[in-house]
Amino acid sequence: MLRRTTAIAVTAAAFAAAAPAAAQQDPPPLEFPEGWEVRFDREGSSMDDLYLVSMPPGVHVTTGPAVIAYHPDSVATGDFRIESQTYLFDPEGRREAFGFFIGGSDLQGPDQVYTYFLVREGGEFLVKTRSGAGTDEVQGWTAHPAIVSFATRPEDDGTAGNALALEVSGDALRFFVNDQEVWTGPRQGLATDGVFGLRVNHGLNLHVTTIMAVPVG
Repeated sequence: MLRRTTAIAVTAAAFAAAAPAAAQQDPPPLEFPEGWEVRFDREGSSMDDLYLVSMPPGVHVTTGPAVIAYHPDSVATGDFRIESQTYLFDPEGRREAFGFFIGGSDLQGPDQVYTYFLVREGGEFLVKTRSGAGTDEVQGWTAHPAIVSFATRPEDDGTAGNALALEVSGDALRFFVNDQEVWTGPRQGLATDGVFGLRVNHGLNLHVTTIMAVPVG
């Protein structure tokens, strides 16, 4: 079952192309995405520690502490594919991670659960799970040439773009970066049915595109 598709898209080039028209009129106010919720890793954090706004045709995220962000109606169960496109602005040498999560439940409570898939500067990916306050590695940090780093991006447009995708099908999970499969693992024991959304670790500046679920098969 898929409920609600959140599709957002943006690139630095798109903003550049829109700039002449935007200069002729006052830009619309930037607001927190309607209906979305967030949860910080660090207790005591506040919304003052996060910049998350709708910036059509996309969403802009600048973090203080690490955070998950999601719409509670964004739910995927059974067999499905999650697709997300991210554009990382200069991380200034930080190797903090970003990506998405699936299988979310009790996301504002003490028994939060989800499985998450991340990449970071330097061309590495990670698969982890969260249960309550604890996390466990499914796949530790692993290098893969498919991951575009800011330092090695093919075009000097001010961002490093990576298309992330996860397929949940039958008994298996498959994680893709820029259309290349980087990891396959068993579904058993991992949270897959539930809310999906974004995960961004601390001190990053991103644009995110196409966080959406589509059927598999």
